[in-house]
Amino acid sequence: MKIDDILDARAVLPDFKATVKKQLLQDLAQSLAGFVAVDKRIIFETLFTREKLGSTGLGQGIAIPHGRIAGLTKATGMFAKLSTPIDYDAVDGKPVDLVFALLSPDHAGADHLTALAKISRIMRSTVAVSKLRATNTAEGLYAVLTEPVITSTAAA
Repeated sequence: MKIDDILDARAVLPDFKATVKKQLLQDLAQSLAGFVAVDKRIIFETLFTREKLGSTGLGQGIAIPHGRIAGLTKATGMFAKLSTPIDYDAVDGKPVDLVFALLSPDHAGADHLTALAKISRIMRSTVAVSKLRATNTAEGLYAVLTEPVITSTAAA
């Protein structure tokens, strides 16, 4: 699986504005609803319910909110670079500025985990994260996210 299998170039949002985690998830849900045939409220509830189990804020300013939804036919992602970092209850307590949301079909257990692992590898790459933070256009962000091989050590 490659990132461009789940991430459409139009689903990369530079300069995304949110001030709190709940608003971020609501706004992502609204944006994601434009790519999948699912109501934004269902998407929000899925993401929000997952957050109640434990924060998807991985640390180092990165979050990967995710969930599975009945009726989806394939995994769909959305990447947002926040204009201002927000408190996300991340494991390291640091604010989040890079968010990669993932929705998968409810029956896609292994595929969901594979997609999460792929996203996580990219988002833990110090090279990729540095490039993402230095890039301000949707096209540039998409190019970084879809690079075939990102060689670096994992972020600490």
